[in-house]
Amino acid sequence: MTGGLATETAFPERSWWPMAFVGIALLLLALRRESARWGFVVGALYGLAFFLPHVWWANEAVGRPIGWVALAIFQALYLAGFGAAWVWVRRGPWVRGHPWVQVVAVAVLWVGVEQVRGRWPFGGFPWGTLAFSQTEGPLLPLASVGGEPLVSGAVVVLGALLALVGLRLSRRRFAGAGASATVALALAFLPALVPLGTGAEAGTLRVGVVQGNVPVQGAEAMGQAREVVENHADGTRAMLERTEPGELDLVLWPESASDIDPRTDAAVAAVVDDAARAVGAPILLGTQQFLPGLRYNNYILWEPGTGADPQVEYTKQRPVPFGEYVPYRDFFRRITSAVDLVTTDMVAGTGEALVRVGIERLGRAVPITAAICFEVAYDDLIRDGVLAGGELIVIPTNNASFGLTQESAQQMAMSRFRAAEHGRAVVQVSTVGVSGLIGPDGEVLDRTGLFTAEQMVAELPLRTSLTTADLLGEWPGTVVNVLAVVLLVGGLAGRRRRER
Repeated sequence: MTGGLATETAFPERSWWPMAFVGIALLLLALRRESARWGFVVGALYGLAFFLPHVWWANEAVGRPIGWVALAIFQALYLAGFGAAWVWVRRGPWVRGHPWVQVVAVAVLWVGVEQVRGRWPFGGFPWGTLAFSQTEGPLLPLASVGGEPLVSGAVVVLGALLALVGLRLSRRRFAGAGASATVALALAFLPALVPLGTGAEAGTLRVGVVQGNVPVQGAEAMGQAREVVENHADGTRAMLERTEPGELDLVLWPESASDIDPRTDAAVAAVVDDAARAVGAPILLGTQQFLPGLRYNNYILWEPGTGADPQVEYTKQRPVPFGEYVPYRDFFRRITSAVDLVTTDMVAGTGEALVRVGIERLGRAVPITAAICFEVAYDDLIRDGVLAGGELIVIPTNNASFGLTQESAQQMAMSRFRAAEHGRAVVQVSTVGVSGLIGPDGEVLDRTGLFTAEQMVAELPLRTSLTTADLLGEWPGTVVNVLAVVLLVGGLAGRRRRER
């Protein structure tokens, strides 16, 4: 369990990134016993120690512990499976007795499990991916080369090498320990030399970012929807203290900045339009669209004086199961009535995660990759938007339900990872914080506090070049999955031969 707690400290808010290596090393040392049952138990305990604090925000959002505990247990089962599988894999003829092969094999297996956990069931839950713990460390540039699989794999390799150093020292094999430590240090710090482009390639975009805040903290905060939209309108006008009308190309509001749809409510439309007219720029804003028994999470463009542009709209494609919709509602209602806190299921959108916004100063439409809230955790969704032409990434989010937990900071780390992965500037804009401006290398240029009303103004580079991670696409994850299956089959076959 100590390993799981240590690994969690590598993630925000603490962000002690070397602790991810320590946590993995402790887990692997605990898995030395040749028993798959033992491996399952150790993996489960590690997973619980990691996920219970890591997703504590789920308790804050639901208001009942059942959602938080169920989520942590379910995610821990994947790591229990990893623990058992690792015992089987190292029995394979290619792995057994070869410490350096084991270092690579365990990384392949871990990343394979992460890939499955991030995609299944109900679209998966990539939260807690090891790669997201490294946004403050020297491994981050590897994101541009191989995305999450490469960075997570590097973390596990370093953890395995650290475990190897400990074992060799305990056995007084000092030369071997020194060799392992040297390789670990090289792998830990050489990635910092990977070049990351940051310059503008297609001009720049002058943006204003508005974090309007909400009337009260907690799950009911967004019930005061009219006050929330007024807050964001006030924040937009407040930017005129540092910029003149018409100087900004685009103003960015967060998800749920106007939960009452300005396309159908005249009073809300007037509030949004007054703000857009005052600042002299179009506004991208989050709203909800309701149809009988259904709802959509939209990100729309509001032009001053003319209203919503029907050609510029993104609809969230990865609604959160049990948070924004309830699969198999009748079945899960037998377990808990908390499922009915989601009164209207959200429907997934389709198409590319992209909006094309006409920018008068540039004389063209600028393609912007947009992913709403938890979608920042899904690598394929954002990559598809970048490959479709996205020159900037915007992550509108609503963190009001999560209170003062670390959830918003965890999202910020993911946004930083996406910036480095795709070589794009990223804007994370939240109703309550944390909002931030991030350079194409993952560096935070500016950020807001939590539950504050703040604004940011910046000129961000627009970029068109593609990183190696973009060009490789799904291939790193696919190759790792195939190798993980081969290792597992080899391990199981080796076990049968020995039993005969």
